Amino acid sequence: MDWLREAFHHFTHLDQTLGDLVRQYGAWSYGILFAIVFAETGLVVTPFLPGDSLLFAAGALAGLGSIRLDLAAGVLIVAAILGDTVNYWIGQYLGHRLLAWGRLIRKDHIDRTHAFFEKYGGKTIIIARFVPIVRTFAPFVAGVGEMTYSRFLAYNVIGALLWVFVCVGLGYLFGNLPLVKNNFSLVILAIIVISIMPAVVEVIRARRATPRPATEPVRD
Repeated sequence: MDWLREAFHHFTHLDQTLGDLVRQYGAWSYGILFAIVFAETGLVVTPFLPGDSLLFAAGALAGLGSIRLDLAAGVLIVAAILGDTVNYWIGQYLGHRLLAWGRLIRKDHIDRTHAFFEKYGGKTIIIARFVPIVRTFAPFVAGVGEMTYSRFLAYNVIGALLWVFVCVGLGYLFGNLPLVKNNFSLVILAIIVISIMPAVVEVIRARRATPRPATEPVRD
């Protein structure tokens, strides 16, 4: 369990972890940021990777001058757009098989995402950017549900821009305030709890309603 404790430490001290990566890898740290965000948004098997908290920490580092704000934001936006795009096509071409197999994808994650689509339709792609777990599965479900790619792409780009600008911007503005910096782990946990709450509420509502099949087309 030592690896689990170490992972939790890195997760709740992302400012220190990212700072160490920047000092060790220099410009390659932008590639690491890209890889994490791309995997978190593009692969249905990695919803556990940090998203909002990583962007907040990156903004805090940019505020210190450790990384360039414009370059970091650009890299993260591209990673988010490409990740969702790959996830959409995975859902389009492999979604039915993966859902039927049932080993890689948890049903409760799909149910949670469908609850958002039931309420928000295609705008889920934008809203889900700020909701862990749902963020990873929303483009997949959109692909399975045969949302048109042109409409998906529009929501995808808008969502990526808003997500990165808001999370990185908040980190840049507030991440280095003494109160935040001295309690960074608590701030990260608060971000996680607050961002998960909408998904929990929607799941509770969905369970009270009649569920629909995971392969039913989603509303644009």
